Amino acid sequence: MSDKEEQDQPMNDGPSKPAMREALVAAAFELFLERGFEQTTVDDIVSLAGVGRRSFFRYFPAKEDVVFPDHERSLAEMTEFLESGSGEEDPVKHACDAARLVLRMYAEQPSFSVQRYRLTRKVPGLRAYELSVVWRYEHTLAAYLRDRFADRPDGPLRADVIAAAVVSAHNHALRTWLRSGGESDWVTEVDAAMAFVTGTWSERSAETAEGESDEVVVLVASRRAPLWRMVQGIESALGDDARRP
Repeated sequence: MSDKEEQDQPMNDGPSKPAMREALVAAAFELFLERGFEQTTVDDIVSLAGVGRRSFFRYFPAKEDVVFPDHERSLAEMTEFLESGSGEEDPVKHACDAARLVLRMYAEQPSFSVQRYRLTRKVPGLRAYELSVVWRYEHTLAAYLRDRFADRPDGPLRADVIAAAVVSAHNHALRTWLRSGGESDWVTEVDAAMAFVTGTWSERSAETAEGESDEVVVLVASRRAPLWRMVQGIESALGDDARRP
């Protein structure tokens, strides 16, 4: 055993694990941005991080995995969330809410997420790896939906199509946010994307829409009128419906 590896042994225990993992990720991205992904080796990464090769492979099976260090945790959280449902909730909405967890994971580290996005665009191998990660999310969503639609003749087809729609809508919101450099409102982006999916595929949303009136109310008020007076005017125009809880 080398001196370097002997120094790494204490890293097996205790709170030093996250610090070691973060140090490897930070070193890797510093080198990726400086030299390029293909030109950076695992030896380069561990040398900059000041650890041995065994430490790297203790946390990451391959160099590509260091680019996506949080997806295992995120996938586990999504799976746990899907399984936490009571069985009475709208399955489409529940799947959409599960997808929000993934975007929140990106939003927790905006600078890192934007760097990763830019790096991934440049490296074909990373794009392929990213697609494999996306497939795992889609597969998890589809499995949940198949179970919820098990009593329908079109259950498997419906589950696969809706899972693909959720992932596509999520990725649209994510890329919109990433292309803004992490500056746009990711909550607004994902809300709009998921509302599109539920509005298209949720039968409960369709039932609600069928029961709604197409009545339009137009309120004419002075620009200086206080907000409470405008709300009062709307309630008066709508009658009892506006006061129902």
